[in-house]
Amino acid sequence: MIQVNGFSKIYGDKTVVNNITFTARDGAITGFIGHNGAGKSTTIKAITGVIKPTQGTILINGIDIAKDALNAKRQFGYVSDSPDHFLRLTGLEYLNFMADIYDTPSEGRAAFIENYGNRFGIYDSLNNKLLSYSHGMRQKVMIMGALIHEPSVWILDEPLTGLDPQSAFELKQMMREHVEKGNSVFFSTHVLEVAEKLCDEICIIKCGELLYHGTLDDLKATHKSQASLENIFLELTETKESEGS
Repeated sequence: MIQVNGFSKIYGDKTVVNNITFTARDGAITGFIGHNGAGKSTTIKAITGVIKPTQGTILINGIDIAKDALNAKRQFGYVSDSPDHFLRLTGLEYLNFMADIYDTPSEGRAAFIENYGNRFGIYDSLNNKLLSYSHGMRQKVMIMGALIHEPSVWILDEPLTGLDPQSAFELKQMMREHVEKGNSVFFSTHVLEVAEKLCDEICIIKCGELLYHGTLDDLKATHKSQASLENIFLELTETKESEGS
């Protein structure tokens, strides 16, 4: 579970995120959507401990990441929005490196690598260097590396970018399987159709303000004239822009 309480981030005289509160609960896929520059990346960086909040607290499975960063970070797997890391390692070397960081037993990591490698269709390529991989193949390895210690909380920043249709399908299945075990998934996406079909709950952020947090059914109930999440999102964000102009 991720609990964000009164989180704000201010740089100089600019408020990037303003006093937002939400929970990505266990047993649910929570989608995080907003335009470029809305504050998504800043929020995710704070959740993962990359940056510190100006104010507010962030708890991962009840652990305050500002006070106990190491234990908080052991609770989650994080896939960033770029897969271009450690390119001179082979896929297998990278996965073992990540497994070593999290003290993953050798028996468990081998089974994980074989299972996920086959599901993503890259098992036979893991002895090749990441530098030789396509963007999509690198993305698959980064996903595997983030999840190899089997964390209860998944934090995924645009995880479907660059994936082929079969691999995107597999990842969505994995996300659903993960929350069905009572775990949590928090992911950002620009593909609203995916969010609408996959998410149990939605967070919509605009200009650093949290416009909505709740179920898609509740959101649609308050926008009965709108047929899709895309239409509701455009209405909400356009209204916010109009109010701010």
